[in-house]
Amino acid sequence: MHLVAMLLQENQQLNPETVQRIAMLFLALIPIILVISIAIVMIPCWFILKKAGFSPWLCLLCLIPSLGTLVLLYVLAFAEWKVMPLPQGAYPPPYPPPPQPPYPPQA
Repeated sequence: MHLVAMLLQENQQLNPETVQRIAMLFLALIPIILVISIAIVMIPCWFILKKAGFSPWLCLLCLIPSLGTLVLLYVLAFAEWKVMPLPQGAYPPPYPPPPQPPYPPQA
């Protein structure tokens, strides 16, 4: 960050070695940031596709920067999901009432 601050100063003359170091720093950081940002999008897509019943490998569409993710979003929104709905009211049946004692004999 110190080197970037030096670039912002207008009256400072930078030698080519400093400019080369700054360029190498950015060239090293950009791929790392790119891989992290792709992982942030692809990992949730993998799990969503798996839970929706699709092939999780469709998350590779996220590698195409904006068009692939948009296509994947439309596939998820308008496709028929292959997931079985949960049965409603999945409570166990109530216990039967206890047996009644016999009535006393009438005289």
